[in-house]
Amino acid sequence: MDHVRTRDKVVFLTYDHDAGARRDPSFATMVRELRLPVTEFGTAHDRRPVAGLPYDAQRTEICAARTRLLRPPYGTYDTTTRRAAADCGISALVLWRASTTTGTLTYARGAHRLTPGDIVRITPTDTTARLLRGIQERGLTVGRLEDYL
Repeated sequence: MDHVRTRDKVVFLTYDHDAGARRDPSFATMVRELRLPVTEFGTAHDRRPVAGLPYDAQRTEICAARTRLLRPPYGTYDTTTRRAAADCGISALVLWRASTTTGTLTYARGAHRLTPGDIVRITPTDTTARLLRGIQERGLTVGRLEDYL
């Protein structure tokens, strides 16, 4: 999923703390001070794609994360990933419709604007504050993804 069906005017922010992205030292402070509900994805593996690996290897990687939500590395997955995730108790494969990985908001599909229910992959960069202003300007707020699944 990269979007949650909802009538609420919310978007969801996901953050990958171990993706090797450029770190903004003020990011954690900003999230804490603004009380942003950010879904953090971390994994026990080395961030290589699991898609294409045999079932046992994928299951080992996915189960090591010990979470009920999985955001597959780089957004790639296959039917084996889905099966292994289900066997590890994963309730949802989380992707994103928009991303800040390039320093600006880019869209994977659909309209090039945020809409209620969109999942946004953020990296801790100086563009996060600009993104938050854009969310507010569209009359949206940041919601807690886990509350909508």
